[in-house]
Amino acid sequence: MKILVTGGAGFIGSAVVRLAVSRGHKVVNLDALTYAACLENVASVADSPLYAFEKADIRDPKALAEIFVRHKPDAVMHLAAESHVDRSIDGPGAFIETNVMGTYNMLQAARSFWEAEGRPEGFRFHHISTDEVYGTLGPTGQFTEETPYAPNSPYSASKAGSDHLVRAWHETYGLPVVLTNCSNNYGPYHFPEKLIPVVILNALAGKPLPIYGDGSNVRDWLYVEDHADALLLVLEKGALGRSYNIGGENERSNLELVRTICAILDRLRPAKQPYAEQITFVTDRPGHDARYAIDPTRIREELGWRPSVTVEEGLERTVRWYLENEDWWRPLLERHGVGERLGKA
Repeated sequence: MKILVTGGAGFIGSAVVRLAVSRGHKVVNLDALTYAACLENVASVADSPLYAFEKADIRDPKALAEIFVRHKPDAVMHLAAESHVDRSIDGPGAFIETNVMGTYNMLQAARSFWEAEGRPEGFRFHHISTDEVYGTLGPTGQFTEETPYAPNSPYSASKAGSDHLVRAWHETYGLPVVLTNCSNNYGPYHFPEKLIPVVILNALAGKPLPIYGDGSNVRDWLYVEDHADALLLVLEKGALGRSYNIGGENERSNLELVRTICAILDRLRPAKQPYAEQITFVTDRPGHDARYAIDPTRIREELGWRPSVTVEEGLERTVRWYLENEDWWRPLLERHGVGERLGKA
């Protein structure tokens, strides 16, 4: 299968690219190489005859049309997106342009290609989204695929909009689509503006470990390589027009998560004092969702998938990776906005 992966130089996209190539798929990596992208993420497959790279922006319809014609993919995995909630609070326009209009452009390009090729039965457009479109949960309950959308940030609103476009293109034009909504990802190659890499790198630098509010916000943590495995499974076996929630079944409060990371660092890279002493509580972000939790029943029962990595195992792997790959993350600390408190509104 030849798969066109958008955002393949990003965190989740690069995990998909690496796994797909390792399984013998041809991959075309389409990425605009914005601030959060890094071609080093796919260096391990860059010389493979199965891999091709196209620098292009999903906001450029002409470039997309040319790439579809040139590569003739059997499937699309659409991951390219602006994804940092704090940045969406400061500059929502970029999220609308990329996540909504960019997805519209991808759908139109895919539809035109699919129709020109005679509507091949095997073609798939897989749209990758987030559980944040569902809004927030109280202390109990989980998101299902039937949970009403109630996004609370510009980021999640833009992703909700893109989800609706994908469904509409399936219902109106017959485009063969599948959708997935995932919980919080973490793991190797995570761009150092998100919570887990920020905590690891700040701890090593002796800086405060910032936690929003009182640290009680709860997330379901999904190891990125487990997620990539689930995404390829949905692409190949998911029912057309169907959405699948993908969760790690690893709920932790932010404070619990940070304390776990500190304990791992205390063991692997001991400092003069326990890293937990660097924890600092900061003013909460506006519209901060209290809790996310995924009900993974559909993907487990229909496709037989469940996560293989516990949060303790995944955090251990992740911390070790950052300790061993300073050459990867050190240059990224110089990129715009990294290390600054964003999203104060």
